[in-house]
Formats: sequence, structure tokens, C-alpha cells
Amino acid sequence: MTDGTHANLDDLLQSGGIRLGRAQRDRLDWLTGQYGAPTLDDLAGDRRCGVLILKEPPSGAAAELFYRSLNPGCAVVIPASENPGFDFLKSKLTEFGTVGPCGADGPHEMWWGGIGWSKFLAAADTSTARPRIVSCYPRGGDATAAFALRHSLERFDLACHIEPIDTQFGDRLLCFEKAEFMLRMWNKYREPLLFIEAGAVLREAPLLPSFLGGDIALHKWNRWEMSARTLYLGRTNSAEMLLRTWQQLAASYPAIWEGYLLDQAWSLTSSQMPLDTVWLPRSYHALKGDLGAIRATILHDQQTTTLELGPDPAFAGLVRTARRAGRTGARDAFMVMTSKAEVGRGIAVILRGISASDAGAVAATVEAVTGAYATDCGGYGRLELSLCAWQDDVGAARDAAALAHYRILEIAPGQSIANDFFAHCAADDAVMTARHLFL
Repeated sequence: MTDGTHANLDDLLQSGGIRLGRAQRDRLDWLTGQYGAPTLDDLAGDRRCGVLILKEPPSGAAAELFYRSLNPGCAVVIPASENPGFDFLKSKLTEFGTVGPCGADGPHEMWWGGIGWSKFLAAADTSTARPRIVSCYPRGGDATAAFALRHSLERFDLACHIEPIDTQFGDRLLCFEKAEFMLRMWNKYREPLLFIEAGAVLREAPLLPSFLGGDIALHKWNRWEMSARTLYLGRTNSAEMLLRTWQQLAASYPAIWEGYLLDQAWSLTSSQMPLDTVWLPRSYHALKGDLGAIRATILHDQQTTTLELGPDPAFAGLVRTARRAGRTGARDAFMVMTSKAEVGRGIAVILRGISASDAGAVAATVEAVTGAYATDCGGYGRLELSLCAWQDDVGAARDAAALAHYRILEIAPGQSIANDFFAHCAADDAVMTARHLFL
């Protein structure tokens, strides 16, 4: 970006009252370099190119008209995409990625999408950034599948590491075994890693993830279920935190399916760091029976199915709606902030009724809460902010906070939040404690 373009973007964001953290701004700068100059809340007009930044969710009819006005030369950025009011528009668009909240400086999730992958796939073909392909398979299993992957790699001149590993079961990998292998590869090599399940073959060089340059890239099966069959990790602190979180969850819950654990590792990491996630297209997770298998980049040795990958339908009910919109859900902590308070306990703030409220009021309340905590934490060592649309979600958030022995507060969109909000809460706690002591 030129200095003038950068200054114009600064002015545009300031005029719209849009606050972005460093990672979010870096992604927006990159998109502007790819697509052209951005505009703000431009829902009308014939478009040829550019980045369209939306602050308010359009209605159903307006979203449909907006979608029809777009072409592959346009990108759409939603700076406060945690609001479910944007879910319908997102469902119409091709989802490219999500950047998690960046503390008080950028206290929202930022979603970016567009019309199809053709622009990025063409650009990735000329990319010089190359990942190291890694894979593993059970030592006691059939090595033929790994041979097929290694053979397909030879024509693309990509560095790789494929090895047999010891497993509890002779013919299959458990999640913690895969995660431990990935962590070992992370420590061994310095370049970005692209894990591909043994048995897959490459039809094209898999350069899209390294070209897009996120912290992590993966495919969501049926638009919601995170798959670990194809998993890219950039060389970033956020990627390392996700990998270590996944490994720790897998070691603690070895019987739970790997995709569910990866989902929870993603949610935990995204709430604490500005995780830059790329949602890979189906061509990076194609199955043998797919209609587009001949054009696939990565073809897995599995038959096509419309079923979910994981075995537990209850998990789908908890996260499916949110993951289809590329966001954390009401059952996840939207954002976690910590302070330097040495012995202070945590506080859970539950923002209720977000679906029935104006998007601007929800965003402003999120900014007020995170800003107040950054200004004066009130002695609370940890803040967990949850966004809840329904009363059932509020109940689940309260139960989770109670298990952690957090102070629990419910607030509503538009509620006045002063900079001493948490200090007042702490003072109220002290008064209540004193009353209990003297009663």
C-alpha cells in the first residue's frame, strides 16, 4: 500500500468509528492491496472491484440485492462479525477467513469473504511462499497410503516429512498422537507446516494457505465441522498457541474425536489472541466421489458423503450455527482479557439479547466493556465476555462461570458502562464480603 492509500484507509475507518487491532488491520491492508480501495456501508451501485466494509447487517431483501451486485473482483469485510445479524449475508458469500478479537484495541471478530476462490487460486499458483508438507501413519499399518502421498509430492518439488509413528492401536491414529506429531514437527522445522492425512494425493501444488498467510488454515466440512485432515500452521505465536492447546486437550480427552477438539482449541485461542484463520475451499479437502474431484488440489482417500465427520450429533447442535458463520458462539467465551492483578479472581460479563438489539449498540457495549477493563480491571485477574442471543445461552454461560468461581454480571446492549465499571463491581464485592463476615 502507498502512504496515500494507507492514510485514506485510516480516515475511512475513523469516520466509521471502526476499531481494528494490529492483526485485523494487517489483513485489511492486505485485502486492499489485492482488491483495491475500500468503501464503507456501500450497499448500492454496480461494482467492479474493491473492498466493501459493512458496519450494519442488511435485511434479507437488501442482503440478496447486495449479493447480486457483487463479482469476483470484490471482497466484503465485516469488522464486527460476531453479531449473528450478519449470518444470513455470510451464508450467501464465499467465506475466506476470520480474524479474532484483539483486546481493547480491536474488540471484535473481523470476517472477510467474497464471490468464489478463483482470484486467490490463480494468484497462489505464482506464490513463492511454500510450506513443508508433513504427515504420519501408524507404524503397524499399511504404508501404501503414505507412499501414494509421497509419490504425488515429487512432481511439485515441495519439502516434506512423512513418517510412521507408534500408536496405541495398530491401524489408526488417535487425536493426541497426531497433535504430538505436529508439535514435534513444529519444533523440528522453521517453515510453515501443512499436514495432509496419509492416503491423500496432490493434484496441484497446495500453495493457497501460504499465499494467504494466515495463522491457521483448515476446511469446514458441511460448512461448520472443522477437519484435521488438511491443516496449515503459519510460523506465528497464535498458530503455536492453537497447536499446543489442541495437543493439551487431546491428551486430556483422548476419547473425543479430533475435529471437536480442534474446534475447541480454535475457540479458546481465538478468544485470547487475534487468530487469523483461513477457511479453505472444498478443493483442499476433496473426497474421491466428489463431482469436482478432478479439479481438486488435495484428494483424500475417502468416499464422498453428506454425513458429518464426527460421531456426536449433540456437538453439532452446540456449535453448528456459529461455525457456519465463521464465528465463536454463545457457548464459547467471545473474548478473554487478563490483567496484572496478582490474586484477583475472574469476572464473567454476559451480554444478553444481542439478536434483538441494534448491531451498533451491541458493538458499542462490547467496546465499552473491554475499554473499561483495560482502564481499570478492579483487581479482577481475568475477564471473560460472552455474547448471548437467547436465555438458554445465558444459562449455559452462567453455569460455566459458576464452575470457574467467577463473579458473574449480566448486561444489556446500550447499557452505560463507565471506565470505573469493574472498580465499582469490586467495591460491591468487598461490601458483600464484609457483611457476611459480621453476620
